[in-house]
Amino acid sequence: MYVCICKSVTDSQIRKCVRDKGVRNLRGLRRELGACDQCGKCAPEARQLISECVDETRHHDRHLLTAA
Repeated sequence: MYVCICKSVTDSQIRKCVRDKGVRNLRGLRRELGACDQCGKCAPEARQLISECVDETRHHDRHLLTAA
């Protein structure tokens, strides 16, 4: 699903940036994908998606630590 129409950025691309490049905020997302830097209407949804992905990553990392 497209999150940022202006830059054609999808939710999958945002998730990948969080997971693979360590993006943790809109500034990082702008740097990596150029999202949220034109009209700004996508910023709330992008911010929420980043937050959810960061939480999932932390949960996954904690699970790996306790399983070891």
